[in-house]
Amino acid sequence: MTTKTNTIPLTDSQVEELGRELDAIKARLVESLGADDREYIYNVIKAQRAFEVGGRAALMLSALPPFWLLGTAALSVSKILDNMEIGHNVMHGQYDWMRDPALNSKMFEWDTACPADQWRHSHNYMHHTFTNILDKDRDVGYGILRMDASQKWNPYYLGNPLWAFLLMTFFQYGVAVHDLEAENLVTGKRKMSENIPLLKGLWRKIGKQTLKDYVLFPALTGPQFVTTLTANATANLVRNLWAYSIIFCGHFPSGTATFSEAETENETRGEWYVRQMMGSANITGSPLFHIMSGNLSHQIEHHLFPDVPARRYPEIAPEVQALCEKYGLPYNTGSFSHQIGSTWAKIFRLALPTRSKDDPNDSPADIVKRADDLVAA
Repeated sequence: MTTKTNTIPLTDSQVEELGRELDAIKARLVESLGADDREYIYNVIKAQRAFEVGGRAALMLSALPPFWLLGTAALSVSKILDNMEIGHNVMHGQYDWMRDPALNSKMFEWDTACPADQWRHSHNYMHHTFTNILDKDRDVGYGILRMDASQKWNPYYLGNPLWAFLLMTFFQYGVAVHDLEAENLVTGKRKMSENIPLLKGLWRKIGKQTLKDYVLFPALTGPQFVTTLTANATANLVRNLWAYSIIFCGHFPSGTATFSEAETENETRGEWYVRQMMGSANITGSPLFHIMSGNLSHQIEHHLFPDVPARRYPEIAPEVQALCEKYGLPYNTGSFSHQIGSTWAKIFRLALPTRSKDDPNDSPADIVKRADDLVAA
């Protein structure tokens, strides 16, 4: 565009036209929602419950290694489905049109440490409104990581790889405390008194999850208490590693752009669309891979239409990619190994006070060229 600081390499008229084309795609999708979408989400919920029941049943014999492995694997799949394809998507309002109280975005609660209402604020509002706007979108680094070269370096960031590893390992708790804005407490931008209502809900939810996974369900297996506890802990770990990896692959590989508050001031709907496209990345994979990722493997489409059922993202991905080609915008996509490798390379690179490939002084053309090179690779 020709306004602001030329962050987006399009004219105002091109941005407006692109916005109209994307609005038309969304309108068509919303108009076509119906029985197939309803059946799909119900089938996913049935599968998730079946994996959980099957896993819990197998853990009744968890003293025997084969049953421990079987129960842990089934429970891991159950927790991933609950977190990714059900919880995340339902709480975005993707199934509010069904008028089913069990799938109402404002009432749904998921099987993880973060209270649903706090997640809806930190994720649905803060992240999806201010995507990749530095100092506004706290998902850029989650308050503890340096994920962009324009973040001022200090010696603390030498621990970038370690902080990232710890966040990945304990991801459900990292997400849970995200809305507390710990980094702003340290700098004085936020007062502890503002967190008291949040802490009450947070401790209530963490206590409930801890009691369920590490006391109640292990106790139900009697003499298998310890092996069931380790199975539950392992399933939570698997879910944490998977969710972290999918989310970081969708936001931080090389080629994703960040923006300043000044650049996004008085932003139009079309400009918001372009920011989502330039700040997100996709992961290629099989249909099963997409389901297990909650279709966040189509992060670009998700950021464009967060309240449209995620199962529809593969359907519109070719159209979105074609629009990117039409307007000369990057469509950042690659295999899981490529995207996760690129992300971890950035984590290590930005631990040091050196110029990165994603330097804030790069021009829009540099960002687009890097993304084109990524796709070509």
